[in-house]
Formats: sequence, structure tokens, C-alpha cells
Amino acid sequence: MLLNCYQQEFLEAGCDEAGRGCLAGPVFAAAVILPPDYIAGELNDSKQLSHNQRKKLRLIIEREAVAWAVAAVDNIEIDQINILNASFLAMHRAIKQLQVQPQYLSIDGNRFKKYADIPHTCVVKGDGKYLNIAAASILAKTHRDEFMERIAAEYPHYQWQQNKGYPTEVHRTAALQFGLSPYHRKTFTVSPPQLKLFSEI
Repeated sequence: MLLNCYQQEFLEAGCDEAGRGCLAGPVFAAAVILPPDYIAGELNDSKQLSHNQRKKLRLIIEREAVAWAVAAVDNIEIDQINILNASFLAMHRAIKQLQVQPQYLSIDGNRFKKYADIPHTCVVKGDGKYLNIAAASILAKTHRDEFMERIAAEYPHYQWQQNKGYPTEVHRTAALQFGLSPYHRKTFTVSPPQLKLFSEI
């Protein structure tokens, strides 16, 4: 069972991102402050949930959270500052947009760039340990998926409505065949899908 938050003394926001490993599209991040003793039956790490579960939980989180915010850093900025810094920047933007200022931050992962003077703790696999980080993972994931599904109509051959910009074989093959779109991260390498096969022979 997931705990509500990392600590109880200060008002805490959980933060997580989605889309770090993608070849295309922005990286999204969310920050969520949940009520004390908050309980949501299926709330868990977004990767452990189905698409429909995430959609349902997003509505609940956005309705019942003390405060929540989602922000993004686009592919152009990612190429300029690198994906790690872009992930931190997306979280900073989300925290800044919160209608209630948190006094503490719990961050999914093992690294973070300090935001203002708010103390923080990094928690490896925190989205599977704390509800506020799990909630942030769901918002970041669902908002990003929505964005990728919307732009998929512009560039149907990449099949972003299915792969959401991740480097699947279909996506990589299309990128090599049709070239990169304006949404692609040019600093990310699109390797031929056959390379892995040949390297294993």
C-alpha cells in the first residue's frame, strides 16, 4: 500500500515527469498536493495502470487534489539544454503553476535541481511508493499522451497515437524513411531497427 506522502510535517507536492525516453514530443511534468489521509483505490504508478484506469484517475485527482499543475518543455528546448535539464525545468514550471505553494517536494527519481528555497527529497521509484508522486505520474502521462495523440494526426506515418513518441520499431523505421518531423528531438539518435538484430547474431 502506498503512503500518502514522504513526510508529514510540511505541505508536500509530489512531482514526476513523462516522456524522457521519447524520440519526439515534449517532456511533461506534474506536481500534485493531495489532502492528508487521501485514499484513491486504484492510485498507483502510472506504468502499472491501464489506459482507462489512468483516464479515470486523472479526473479524480484533478477534482480532489488540494492543488495540481502540469507543464511541458518542448523538443526544441530539450535539444538546447538536454533531456535531464529539460525534465527538471518541466517540474519547476509545474511547481510554479501550483495554486497552493508547497513547503516540501518529493521527486520521483534520483536527481533534481533545487527549486527556489523549497526543500526536497528524491525517491527512486517514488511513483510506486507515495500517492502524491503516483498522482503526478498519472497527470504527466495522461496529459502527454493527449498531446501526442493530437499531433499524430499531422504526421500519421509515425503512429504516435500508439507509441506516443517512444522509439518503437515502427516509429524508428518511419523516421528513417520519412525523416524527422518538427516535433522530433534532433539530439536523440534514431538507430535502424535492424541494428539490434545484427548485434545479437
